[in-house]
Amino acid sequence: MERRGLRPFLKWVGGKRQLLPILRRHYPASPGAYFEPFVGSGAVFFDLAALGRLDARPVTLSDDNADLIGCYARIADSLPAVLTALEHLAAGHGLDARRHYLQVRDCEFNPQRAAWRESGGEIAAYSAGLAAMLIYLNRTGYNGLFRLNATGEYNVPPGRYDRPRIVDRALLTEVSAVLTRPGIRVQRAPFEQILSDARAGDFAYFDPPYAPLSKTANFRGYTGRGFTEADQERLQQVLIQLSQRGVDVLLSNSTAPSVIKLYESSAEARAAGLRAWQVPARRAVNSNAQRRGTVAELVVSNIPPRPQ
Repeated sequence: MERRGLRPFLKWVGGKRQLLPILRRHYPASPGAYFEPFVGSGAVFFDLAALGRLDARPVTLSDDNADLIGCYARIADSLPAVLTALEHLAAGHGLDARRHYLQVRDCEFNPQRAAWRESGGEIAAYSAGLAAMLIYLNRTGYNGLFRLNATGEYNVPPGRYDRPRIVDRALLTEVSAVLTRPGIRVQRAPFEQILSDARAGDFAYFDPPYAPLSKTANFRGYTGRGFTEADQERLQQVLIQLSQRGVDVLLSNSTAPSVIKLYESSAEARAAGLRAWQVPARRAVNSNAQRRGTVAELVVSNIPPRPQ
């Protein structure tokens, strides 16, 4: 069943809504189980769900970002409490946007995150209030960034939006309904976990933190530990193993030389059935506005693209 209004409820650096027309060409016609190990904003998951491609199919959404997974979990099981807190945050933002943002970030979100982490950081203990604050900061902070400093504090500056849409009750209600469908699993897990779960005929989409094209384009503060070249190499081996066992895989990444070497120039990747395509995409984040614009991104898959 198609759900035309379904879309991501978070902004996210590198979110894939703009690439969906290209990525759709690699969707399998009838996937088995679906896996998205770097769920982020979930653009591909929500697109597949909106198209009805995941109905009656097991789905595993995972990420190493505990705040992100905690937010997804509370949208699924505590939506009324999240909405109540979000309405309160939106009201405060309307009075003095910048001051309110900094107050929430520094005096509420970060201290409550610290207390949660000190108590064990379990996803089940991530509160509806934290989830609401994450949505609020995401909708009103700079360009949808999620960035942690060296001490683990969220340090994204305020954005400059005249009328940000902080509370989208209809969208969050639809997202909650999809996330609570039987067969949907949301978990914090390393991307290698998929090797234990995926089987031939399943479909997996990977959207890792991009390898930076330059030193100033590095937004790897996403989890607090970064995503290194060694991580990119481990990820390549995961895709190769999945492809060899008959899992349909799809990956998007930057065209950094190290990534090109892993996929376009790798005989091992090609022997496993992986092919790479460079496609145009818009760069949305750069400290210099004149450097924003169209760049090439890499799409890797063992599914030949259907004609447009």
